[in-house]
Amino acid sequence: MTRRMNIAVMTNIAIATMNNNKSNSAVMTSPAGITIDKETINRLPIESFAGRIHVIESVDAAKQAIEKLHNHTLLGLDTETKPSFRKGRTNKVSLVQLSTDTDCYLFRINKIGFIDELRNLMIDRSITKIGLSLHDDFKVLHKIDDFEPHNYIDLQNIVKQYGIQDMSLQKIYAIVFGKKISKSQRLSNWEAPTLSVPQQYYAALDAWACLRIYQTLLEGAPFYYTAPVEDGENINNVI
Repeated sequence: MTRRMNIAVMTNIAIATMNNNKSNSAVMTSPAGITIDKETINRLPIESFAGRIHVIESVDAAKQAIEKLHNHTLLGLDTETKPSFRKGRTNKVSLVQLSTDTDCYLFRINKIGFIDELRNLMIDRSITKIGLSLHDDFKVLHKIDDFEPHNYIDLQNIVKQYGIQDMSLQKIYAIVFGKKISKSQRLSNWEAPTLSVPQQYYAALDAWACLRIYQTLLEGAPFYYTAPVEDGENINNVI
């Protein structure tokens, strides 16, 4: 089937160039797909995570959280690592975020370690984990445990099927939902004695956003621009 680009229902999208009847050069379609520029993103309303955030700083709390997560078959996944400003040096993973629709659990790996229960969850074939640029997450995780990942879906492997060219979480989220994910905490200290409230919300939002994008694509819900999936393409592009 020939790929076509269809304009979807414009729900809750506020782009000044469109409102002023000017040409919309900031959100574009091409044979390669839809792309959005940073200037347009900066005009969008800021997204926030409205669910419950659980900061996990003890082994006992981690085991209880993981037991609850086993009740779900679909989770959003992300990691955070303390930034290194020294050339050639990278730190070990500091935080693993796992999110359901309503709750996000922030596992402080720098404090509790990569415990067996968390490792077993990460390789559980019955739970699908949704992330973005997962090779980067696995790269830092493999510094602490050489586990073999199972049942992961990387959004970068599937969004092109829906006409999206951009590969960053912020841009994909803006295209799909018309809201901006703030990246202001990205280079903050993820090994601080206590995670700040902005850090908690930033970390939770990234994991939850991956889950929400995937669910929206599965449901076929409209977003700013959309294109039909070509025959033979499969959203369940599982690692």
